Amino acid sequence: MATLAVTNDFSAGTTIVASEVNTNFGDIETFVNTTPGVVQKDIVDAKGDLVAATAADAVARLAVGSNDQVLTADSSEATGLKWASAAADATKMPLAGGTFTGAVTYQGASPILLTGATTGNGYEITLAITDPTADRTITLPNAAGTVALTGGEEWNNANNVLTNSVFN
Repeated sequence: MATLAVTNDFSAGTTIVASEVNTNFGDIETFVNTTPGVVQKDIVDAKGDLVAATAADAVARLAVGSNDQVLTADSSEATGLKWASAAADATKMPLAGGTFTGAVTYQGASPILLTGATTGNGYEITLAITDPTADRTITLPNAAGTVALTGGEEWNNANNVLTNSVFN
């Protein structure tokens, strides 16, 4: 970086006249406006503009991108950067939901956790899996209805009673 050459040298107790201050001001202004290493604030025009290097000791303004764009490297651009639309990651399910196509593999003893419409009530359904010792297939029928469970209690709507659902 260049050094500032000040015309006048002031020390404590020195009387300074206006012409000497003006001379020094001119030196400082020239230094700031022409020396590499000092970035002028007027290089940016809008909130979000970026200052990027274009070469050694050279900078340029990269104008702010649009909403939902991301900054990406692009060596064909003068700044080496560009704003681009954020690409959806086809390997991830959006937070708002979506559709899986193809095979989906879950790993873990309890990989699926279901909560009802009342969130935060502390209740949930966990689909647990016993570590398989062979390939297994469970087929859900193409029919409407309730899946019967074994080993627990359930409400019997026909008789309005709580019954044990273990089958003999």
